[in-house]
Amino acid sequence: MTINPGESFSFEVSDEENGERFDSVVSDRISGVSRSQITSMIKSGLIKIDDSDKRPGYRVRYGEMVNGLLPFPKAYSCEAEDIEIEAIYEDNDLIVINKPAGLVVHPAPGHESGTLVNAILSKCPDLQGIGGEIRPGIVHRLDKDTSGLMIVAKNQNTHVALIDMFKERAVYKKYLAITAGNPINDSGVIDLPIGRHPVDRKKMSVVSKAPRSALTLWSVRERYGIASLLEAEIKSGRTHQIRVHLDSFGYPVLGDLVYGVKKNSLLKKNIGSEYFPNRHMLHSWKLGFCHPSTNEMLEFQSDLPKDMADFIQFIKSTDFE
Repeated sequence: MTINPGESFSFEVSDEENGERFDSVVSDRISGVSRSQITSMIKSGLIKIDDSDKRPGYRVRYGEMVNGLLPFPKAYSCEAEDIEIEAIYEDNDLIVINKPAGLVVHPAPGHESGTLVNAILSKCPDLQGIGGEIRPGIVHRLDKDTSGLMIVAKNQNTHVALIDMFKERAVYKKYLAITAGNPINDSGVIDLPIGRHPVDRKKMSVVSKAPRSALTLWSVRERYGIASLLEAEIKSGRTHQIRVHLDSFGYPVLGDLVYGVKKNSLLKKNIGSEYFPNRHMLHSWKLGFCHPSTNEMLEFQSDLPKDMADFIQFIKSTDFE
């Protein structure tokens, strides 16, 4: 069923739902509301069983009455800021933007303002409630220094649908990376699980106590002797996936100060610190997905940003020992 903000609802637990989790049953019954939001509403007492509070994990029984109220979205604590961002595509449901390098996606300690979210709040006054707040729906992220294409949802239904699409690997994502070194082969597959680094918790690693599967397909577009331009298509969405995988492969992303530091340091001495990139050379190049509302297949491409293109021209025109 579809419930609008401010509306109450009720339904009887069916025989098929007997013994299922409370939060799961409500989530399956109500469309356009995420499981986490349902859980929060149950904990807040906005959804009850026979007018009694229950835990989200309570096992419902046949014939019990579930009743609740979907609250109006609250004002979001983050403020709108007039930050220039490039919109590649926009409609009532979503916006595809070309994120510049250096822009943080979401407010966090140390970056409470000046983020992509602040910019979207200003650029899209038609935002609807997402997760119970008036805010943009960030369904995937790019690192601060990674440039390129990102999708942002403008309402709850689109947010939930896009999250499901990312989980089902139904979103096509391809990147361009300038790497340190010259791979022996022209293409390959890196199939190594990724998890938190066993010592440095701020980093990810292919050596982890709790890894999750990760798959990256790569191919060489151009070779420059000391560096290469690679295409990378990710079939999973792990944190820092391309940077971690290419580092484990022996050809880290050029300019990366977290992964492949030793190789980057050697190249910096060879190239010269004044010419060496001041961010990791990684760009979200292509993005494709089926529009959640229209079912139209959408595909987008973002050309290399100026700093990456200029660096390529520099190393092409310079002889290095």
